[in-house]
Amino acid sequence: MFTGIVTDVGEVIAVHARADNLGRLKIACHYDRAGIADGASIACSGVCLTVVAAGVENDRTWFSVDAAAETLAVTTAGAWRHGTRLNLERALKVGDELGGHIVAGHVDGIAELVGRDDLDHTARLTFRAPVQLLRFIAAKGSVALDGVSLTVNAVEGDRFAVLIIPHTLNVTTFGALRAGDSVNLEVDLMARYTARLIGKA
Repeated sequence: MFTGIVTDVGEVIAVHARADNLGRLKIACHYDRAGIADGASIACSGVCLTVVAAGVENDRTWFSVDAAAETLAVTTAGAWRHGTRLNLERALKVGDELGGHIVAGHVDGIAELVGRDDLDHTARLTFRAPVQLLRFIAAKGSVALDGVSLTVNAVEGDRFAVLIIPHTLNVTTFGALRAGDSVNLEVDLMARYTARLIGKA
């Protein structure tokens, strides 16, 4: 479980295809190596992945994760290459501050950035969402985009907009997002469960 509050930006430094339909990714980060155990969960641009190895190389911590064929197919992970920058978040511990909203790290679909308006130190980003997920996205509600907890400012048709504050632009990959880029979208768990309870999911 995560909160959507990014704690580091990592970089893919190796991608290996495996015969068992897994993709092994090696990701460099700024986390303390001593704090990364095999089996730990780390959200990588919103995708919850399990650490299978870790170490230190050139004074920088790295960890490796395996991405299943399904993950590669339904998230942006299939397009990650050497040099791809990823928003990282360690799993929530009991007693940690819940600064964003409850995020599972289970991506629901891919949203496309269709518009970017750079304002004074902020940016308004407009995304196109998959049709089947639109009922879970509401103005003033929460979404996780590439693992970042955000508040929806407006919804119109198949598009929704979020406002990115200066801090978020500086500490996530959002500063570099441009129209046409894809991001991992996870809808609010409360919205999903509410729809299920009333028989609309």
